[in-house]
Amino acid sequence: MAMKESVSIVIPIYNEEESIPELYKALKPVMESTDRPYELVFIDDGSTDATMEKLNELGKKDDTVVVVSFRRNFGQTAAMAAGFKYATGDVVITMDADLQNDPEDIPMLLEKIKDCDVVSGWRKDRQDAALSRKLPSFIANRLISWVTGVKLHDYGCTLKAYRKDVVKNIRLYGEMHRFIPALASWVGAKIIEVPTRHHARRWGQSKYGISRTIRVVLDLITVKFLQSFSTRPIHAFGPAGLLLGFFGFLFGAILSYEKIILGHDIGGRPLLLLSVLLIILGFQLIILGLLGEMLARIYHESQDKPVFYVKSITKGGKATEGETP
Repeated sequence: MAMKESVSIVIPIYNEEESIPELYKALKPVMESTDRPYELVFIDDGSTDATMEKLNELGKKDDTVVVVSFRRNFGQTAAMAAGFKYATGDVVITMDADLQNDPEDIPMLLEKIKDCDVVSGWRKDRQDAALSRKLPSFIANRLISWVTGVKLHDYGCTLKAYRKDVVKNIRLYGEMHRFIPALASWVGAKIIEVPTRHHARRWGQSKYGISRTIRVVLDLITVKFLQSFSTRPIHAFGPAGLLLGFFGFLFGAILSYEKIILGHDIGGRPLLLLSVLLIILGFQLIILGLLGEMLARIYHESQDKPVFYVKSITKGGKATEGETP
């Protein structure tokens, strides 16, 4: 009988001393019931309360507990990245530490991931404030789905399951943790979304408010650029440069005709300044695209970063796991 896949539960934590004992009590029976090898990977994101003391107590009495402690607060994305790095399970499940995600949903995620690469939770009945949390989240989810082309109802739900090979090929920074499904889709992952339970926060208050909206929008622009133009930046800047340059030369040609053929004075015409400006901007955008091409090649070649990802290789009728080149 084949051994069941191992599971890593990755939990970023920042000042959640009250939640930790209850979260641990809720997780243990659920994970034991799955009859799988598992580990609980807690990432302390520079907490200033008694969070580390609580985690160390758990680590001393339970070998399945792994504690990663940051020197200072680096943010949820960095915590996720650390969790992915130190997780050893075949399946990696992320969740919040505040007990708003329900550990009872974990077996369902494990069942669903048999047929895909990423299972994304959807807080269909979200227990949060409508104006300050639900409305901005609704707008953000629609915007992210439209820009990335990966249609999900709830990008912000931390409760997700990933196959190990997917998260090991993703590099996170900024506020990129909420875009992981889109980044996973970029490398060819199959994604499904399932409704999950959501509970009201029992202790403290959310560490992530509406102030992150601007940063999320900026990171979304970055994700779209990386998704579409990371290996061909000239395609992002070149068309705009050619278009501006074309209109600049067109206006210049019209003014030249008026000056040379018709003998009109064009020295004080605003169109002359606009023509020169468009030509300069067009030239600069094309140069920017070429510089981007050079940087992209240096980036990919110096880090030996792959431009494709292999899922499997079949030879002689036998399939083996693919290797990233």
